[in-house]
Amino acid sequence: MRESVIKIAVAVVLLLIAVYIEHNFALPTWQLLLIYLVPYLVVGLDTIKEAIEGVMEGEPFDENFLMTIATLGALCIGFLPGAETQFPEAVFVMLFFQIGELFEGYAEGKSRESISHLMDIRPDTANVEREGKVVAIAPEEVAVGETIVIRPGEKVPLDGEIIEGQTSLNTVALTGESAPRDVVEGDEVISGCINISGLIRVRTSKTFGESTVSKIIQLVESASDHKSKSEAFITRFARIYTPIVVFAAIALALLPPLFCTGGFMANFPTWLYRGLMFLVVSCPCALVISVPLTFFGGIGGASRNGILIKGANYIDQLAKINTVVFDKTGTLTEGVFAVTAVHPDKYDEEHLLHLAAHVEHYSTHPIAQALRDAYPEADHDGCSLEEVEEIAGHGIKAKVNGRKVCVGNNKMMQALGIGEHTCELVGTIIHIAIDGIYAGHIVINDRVKADAKEAIDQLHQAGVSKAVMLTGDRQEVAEDVAKALGLDEVHAELLPTDKVALFDKLVQEAKGPNNEKDQAQGLAFVGDGINDAPVLARADVGIAMGGLGSDAAIEAADVVLMDDKPSKVALAIRIARRTIGIANQNVIFAIGVKVLVLLLAAFGLATMWMAVFADVGVTVLAVLNAMRALKVKE
Repeated sequence: MRESVIKIAVAVVLLLIAVYIEHNFALPTWQLLLIYLVPYLVVGLDTIKEAIEGVMEGEPFDENFLMTIATLGALCIGFLPGAETQFPEAVFVMLFFQIGELFEGYAEGKSRESISHLMDIRPDTANVEREGKVVAIAPEEVAVGETIVIRPGEKVPLDGEIIEGQTSLNTVALTGESAPRDVVEGDEVISGCINISGLIRVRTSKTFGESTVSKIIQLVESASDHKSKSEAFITRFARIYTPIVVFAAIALALLPPLFCTGGFMANFPTWLYRGLMFLVVSCPCALVISVPLTFFGGIGGASRNGILIKGANYIDQLAKINTVVFDKTGTLTEGVFAVTAVHPDKYDEEHLLHLAAHVEHYSTHPIAQALRDAYPEADHDGCSLEEVEEIAGHGIKAKVNGRKVCVGNNKMMQALGIGEHTCELVGTIIHIAIDGIYAGHIVINDRVKADAKEAIDQLHQAGVSKAVMLTGDRQEVAEDVAKALGLDEVHAELLPTDKVALFDKLVQEAKGPNNEKDQAQGLAFVGDGINDAPVLARADVGIAMGGLGSDAAIEAADVVLMDDKPSKVALAIRIARRTIGIANQNVIFAIGVKVLVLLLAAFGLATMWMAVFADVGVTVLAVLNAMRALKVKE
């Protein structure tokens, strides 16, 4: 880009000198041509070379060819009888064409920069422990099971498990979230994060080629291979349109003089000039450049927010989404059991949790883990635990500090002669009795994600008419979640095959009377990308919770949410619709201005300066408008 700026600056200075010479010295036309050729070649030589290469390769009809023919024609028109020289106009056309190319390069650079923050996550080296020493090698050379050392400020080069140390990780390049993620010994870490605070030792679980960072980079690099319908149309349009324009310009230059009074040669310069203007105006640069750039910008803007869109074609589909179907577990909820309420009867909440955590100390059941997580101090508070007995279908009883504590369901309480106790909350109810006396109960449930309600609200605000939840969970649990979130439909107690059949029914409902899907609407499915692959494949857009780089999610879905936030679904739809809107603005603006100036040129009412604006000016404005797609408002 720096070289282009220098060329343009030098050409401007030389052009000003040439204009000064023309107006202050009476020189023959051929000498003026030589003077103007200097700035022309400085700024336009690369364009001429590319035009020649296109001709040699059998693909002559592109913007370089049009600009070269138009400007060379403008340089030569002054040698025709009765014609005025157009030397400054010819140089200006090429100069402004290069300025347009410069703006395109800058805009594309900004788009790539927005995506390159993902490319920056690629680590240069990995520090591996080998034979008692730490050696720095390429990540590709690290084997599974080796131990790597990651110091503060370094990138995590490969996926693995922390075997020593604790730290905070900067995951902004993957998720778009600025809040660091704390990790300790035993936690999984993924490549692409940046170690912020402490030194950690990690046992690798994948090779570099299979690591998260490699998969994401491959995904982003291949996004441009999947063109949107708009891009594909513009490409086909340019291939047909450009040769038609060239022959139309030739016809405009040659045919009217045959029928004008005064003879062919007397009128040829005038119509040749109009034909040249026709060529400049009709160059499809604004469309060919700005529309793909808009989609590229949309993908870049999404990636900065932790939304990976696998191609511009999925932006087309996202913009049409009218129904969003969610999986429940791991998508709208956290996917793990947790204590959501404590209702003590005789003791305070902390004491109830304390006793329950001790009784469940040795159990491997997810509910037992939830109780231990709710009171982690039980591991080192010195309390005695003895006579632990698990009763199948009932619960567990044990002595804690000499007191008999029973933790279980209603059946256990009835067996103790305590009777049945109910709770108004939905979830798994764990009752506790101490020395045969009822002490209260604890509610355990799969917690709804913090932004799940916001996600559904935002979808409705975005015009999505139906938000549906499919789950294999119990009907009462599903209905409770649906009511809390404001979902439009809920279907519970579904087997995997039931889920697919029900989703197919939803797809059928979106089809018109002729059994063809309405082009103005579409269905998206949002799941965890692991057990929802069949439904993800059937959806117009499959959106997966990436889980900071879940392999299955990246492979199965069309769109990956790297931070597991369901609210990003609405943001992805807004980005898609805004991107489509900007692309449409560019198409309407470019075609409108060009048609207007073409009509003026055909009737001799346009000037070369109008032609320059209709081509380069419109291109620059369209490119600047396309850059708006990079900026995403959450």
